Amino acid sequence: MLRYLIKRLLATIPVMGVVALLVFSLLYLSPGDPAAVIAGDIATPADIARIRAQLGLDQPYLVRFGNWLWALAHGDLGTSIFTSLPVSKLISQRIEPTLALTLCTLIVAVGLAIPLGVLAAARAGGWIDRIVMAISVMGFSVPVFVIAYGLILLFSVQLEWLPVQGYRSLSEGIGPFLSHIVLPSTALGIVYMALIARITRATMLDILSQDYVRTATAKGLSRNTVLIRHALKNAAVPIATIVGIGVAALIGGVVVTETVFAIPGLGRLTVDAILRRDYPIIQGVTLLFSAVYVVVNLLVDLSYSLFDPRIRY
Repeated sequence: MLRYLIKRLLATIPVMGVVALLVFSLLYLSPGDPAAVIAGDIATPADIARIRAQLGLDQPYLVRFGNWLWALAHGDLGTSIFTSLPVSKLISQRIEPTLALTLCTLIVAVGLAIPLGVLAAARAGGWIDRIVMAISVMGFSVPVFVIAYGLILLFSVQLEWLPVQGYRSLSEGIGPFLSHIVLPSTALGIVYMALIARITRATMLDILSQDYVRTATAKGLSRNTVLIRHALKNAAVPIATIVGIGVAALIGGVVVTETVFAIPGLGRLTVDAILRRDYPIIQGVTLLFSAVYVVVNLLVDLSYSLFDPRIRY
């Protein structure tokens, strides 16, 4: 296990290197000039050129990439072009709302998707199965911002049960925190839940047709025991896999959800940085999201040995 873990951690180095290269290259080739944004509409070409020189944007591609990569190797994500604050400090200021939204979304999605998927498989072809699959298809097909605005219209505007936008830290009280986080986590969780529920149902249907499941049923075991202790336990590996793969969709959904609900997290920070062409922030946040995705998938791989004793690393 330790040897496998070390190999996987070492393998992430070239992966993150490729991510860094792609992110820097795409931003370098993208249209827009942060110097022109800083200079304003009435700036002259000389003013823009002077600002570009101050920011180092007039240097060749390889020089800029080498300087950024060297700073990155020393743990320096760079400095924001507009605020002149370290990117690492800006990320630390915004990371709490994003973590809260992500964890609450995972609780909502996984806590509902797996029972619904198991129930749909157990009642395959019935009205429960049709309802669950209809919700899953709708949740996976409708964009997250449409679901978010629909929830805001119903629960915030019409019923006036929950606030429209904003975020309250858990330190301000559990009530304000839940009232502000329940809508965004539900909107994002519906999309994530749809993916997990469909895979859970498909995997459970395949396992319920296996001989050992029929044998367990023939021995007189209850339906719930067969579903939970035999079928769901053996379906844990594919379910864990799709949970890990879905983190990519979850990260993308966080950016949209934070923008809709005006949550001051990393997603909102990224959108603001894109609009202002603040390259260091975009690069830093993108690398952070990529590292999180790699780590999550590593943890999913390691969890396989817990779900299936036959798997050894």
